[in-house]
Amino acid sequence: MISISPTYLLYYLPLLVAISLVYGATRHEDMSMILKHAGYTAYWITSFMGIIFLILLGIGYLVS
Repeated sequence: MISISPTYLLYYLPLLVAISLVYGATRHEDMSMILKHAGYTAYWITSFMGIIFLILLGIGYLVS
């Protein structure tokens, strides 16, 4: 398994916040709706990345 420095995970949070807020702002004009949509988008992105991680982890386990 490839070792990655944990400091790379520090880039995840600001990137997630920026993407979620921009995506929410392109859909709504009301700030409460933007924040609600940004939270949902952040949850969706994190869930998707987690599922992909588990799939790759399983494939790596089967290969080695």
